[in-house]
Amino acid sequence: MKKKTIGRFDKADFPDLHLNDISVKVDTGAYTSSIHCDNIVEEKGCLKCTFLDEEHPLYNGKEFKFTDYDIVFVKSSNGIVQKRYQIQTTITLFGKTSKISLSLTTRQEMRFPVLLGRKFITKKFIVDTEFFDLSYNQKQE
Repeated sequence: MKKKTIGRFDKADFPDLHLNDISVKVDTGAYTSSIHCDNIVEEKGCLKCTFLDEEHPLYNGKEFKFTDYDIVFVKSSNGIVQKRYQIQTTITLFGKTSKISLSLTTRQEMRFPVLLGRKFITKKFIVDTEFFDLSYNQKQE
């Protein structure tokens, strides 16, 4: 399979979550992918959270409920291990929809609400940091 070139950041759609044109940062230093959520609560086999993205008033504060999720342990770049909830969903980049695992985390200090890690990027993309919004620009044409 030929790999597509992706830049250092882009915009993606998450069809299962009904989110469109969400800013994503491509991070070859991160193994897993994550999405910025708050108020992450597990109650009676149901995981609830609130999506946060100030760029998208339509989606900012949107509540999600998941019955299918996992608990994972993620080590940050400073060596601290965090317990996180992880969901399986879909992402659309360059007109192609793929499965993706996203850990739910509070990323309020970060500029991008979604981080794409190596687990997702590998075998699909070559990262060229000179570029950005390649998928989004293709979608607009």
